[in-house]
Amino acid sequence: MKKINIGLTDEQRNGVIDLLNGVVADAYLLIVKTKKYHWDVIGPQFMTLHKVWEEQYQILSEAVDAAAERVRQLGGYPVGTLQGFLELTTIEEHPGDIPSATLMLERLVGDHETIIRNLRNAIDDCSEDFHDVGTADFLTGLMESHEQMVWMMRSFSEGEMVRPDGLSPNNKKSARVPALA
Repeated sequence: MKKINIGLTDEQRNGVIDLLNGVVADAYLLIVKTKKYHWDVIGPQFMTLHKVWEEQYQILSEAVDAAAERVRQLGGYPVGTLQGFLELTTIEEHPGDIPSATLMLERLVGDHETIIRNLRNAIDDCSEDFHDVGTADFLTGLMESHEQMVWMMRSFSEGEMVRPDGLSPNNKKSARVPALA
């Protein structure tokens, strides 16, 4: 097979492939966490969060596929094992833990924000170090998608904190948090 000749050196392409594999690993672990929270959430906002997280893990799944295909376009092979994902991810796993709905939201927002920061750095690296504006543009789109998901979750949880038992965090004995549609 003929060598890839797209205006990037092998070193540049391999650097971008490594960045993209980190993106794949982070997004894949975020899919797993989002799906787990989708299954486990309880409380008065169950239906809303259940639907929101289903939509988000579907978006993330498409993003993983697109990032893995970008790796292939550059002549590499995407990470594709759970061990590989765990070795490359920068977000934290919480095995055996079933948190409150509030903590689920906080963790997912934090994970998305970690990924957004990572993507900002990867965009800079792609443009400045590897001269791959195509991948930088692709990563910019992913970053904007994560920013939108964070905005949605933050907008949902503004005001009273979401709890699985519906009680207000400030008055755990009697005040009920109104269900958000």
